[in-house]
Amino acid sequence: MDTIMYYNRIINRFVWGAPVLILLVGTGIYLTVLLGFPQFRYFFKALSEVFSFKKSSSDNKLISPFAAMSTALASTIGVGNIAGVATALHLGGPGALVWMLISSLFGMCTKFAEVILAVHYRQKDANGDWRGGTMYILEKGMSDVLGTSGAIIGKILAILFAVFTLAMGVGGAVATVSNSAAEAMFMGWGVSHVHTGIIMAVIVAIVIIGGLKNLSRVTAYVVPFMAIFYIASALYVLVMNYSEIPGAVSNALHFAFNNPMETLPGALAGWGVKEAVQRGIARGVFSNEAGMGSAPMVHATANVEHPVQQGFYGIFEVFMDTIVICTMTALVILSTGTLTSAPGLTGAQLTLAAFESTIGPSGKYVLSLSLLLFAFTSVIGWYWYAETAATYLLGVWCKPVMKVIWSIMIFIGSASGQLIGAKGNQFLNNIWDIADTMNGLMALPNLIGLLILSGTIRRIVKDYDNKFKYTRV
Repeated sequence: MDTIMYYNRIINRFVWGAPVLILLVGTGIYLTVLLGFPQFRYFFKALSEVFSFKKSSSDNKLISPFAAMSTALASTIGVGNIAGVATALHLGGPGALVWMLISSLFGMCTKFAEVILAVHYRQKDANGDWRGGTMYILEKGMSDVLGTSGAIIGKILAILFAVFTLAMGVGGAVATVSNSAAEAMFMGWGVSHVHTGIIMAVIVAIVIIGGLKNLSRVTAYVVPFMAIFYIASALYVLVMNYSEIPGAVSNALHFAFNNPMETLPGALAGWGVKEAVQRGIARGVFSNEAGMGSAPMVHATANVEHPVQQGFYGIFEVFMDTIVICTMTALVILSTGTLTSAPGLTGAQLTLAAFESTIGPSGKYVLSLSLLLFAFTSVIGWYWYAETAATYLLGVWCKPVMKVIWSIMIFIGSASGQLIGAKGNQFLNNIWDIADTMNGLMALPNLIGLLILSGTIRRIVKDYDNKFKYTRV
């Protein structure tokens, strides 16, 4: 394990280092210019599409566009929106918020492009279920653009992406997020990790056994509720501290472009522009998954007349995840002064301290319920990604096996620390680190596909503009 973690740290420094982060944001900037700033010119159209609540078609293998987006949001709105944002502020200072927002503005376009290609290249598997995402985009798209040589390269990249996704899902997402759910139950109500693991494994198993229809039906109800609950709670804190918000925003803008004064004590002394940029961009990307290629796998199952229409939901997904929810978490921490008054805290504990400073002891119930819902829906959403990757690599026969493995990993993730002790906790920490690396590795083949197929994306967008008489690119 020590050897594995040694090489994992080396790879992690690369995939979350400056070169790849520049590639991620650079791809978003390039696509934004190429497509005529779609995240801005289509923004109100996207809002109209999302809140039209269109239904699924007579094809029982397709789901409604809103259900597809809710399932994608189930995985993107997660523990990172609470603990991850706090960690970014702790390590990068208030300026990390600004860079998180800047990267997310371009991430809206990246997600828009990913979703368009996923719908365009989707296909049915042996059971008649619709499948799509980066694997199918790379395999079919690269062949269309580059011919025989492109088909070979595309297939290799597709397999790599599927392996990274499966490793991230089974080896990372399910165990680590389940552990966060168990921590939330213990923090809020004193429920043991073992009991949470058993209950959660059973509930998730019931949901995923019903297939995508059942899974998306659950997320379509739970995701809006949990988002509204958390936003309302954060708004209460912000209203109670409204006089501090201008100062918080001013500090964020200042530290985004200026190094702190040397007099800052302890943990705060490490803040700097470089840290703000890197932590902010990394948190934005990690939270909304724009450029990772995960969410398009469920967006590809939506019932839409044109691929661009589902792309609108991709724009809204990033907007809601990062520009709304992550920003509200950051402002709660900054406006309450918790970041500087408790410099030793980070992660969920920092966010908890911020809520409790205004709400009081009941703040732990607000945060624990939010963490529980965020974690539960993430486990459900990531199951579809892992199943899609496994189906692509191994075939449809592995679907029942995946459901069993997923349920077992939920229990292991929730309870291993309590059943094994320190070794279990160290195991979970290692899994967190490996999952972080796998998530970053997913971006590389996905971004290659987006850049090579950018011309295809532009043609699809122009086709939409022509057919629906929208402002042309």
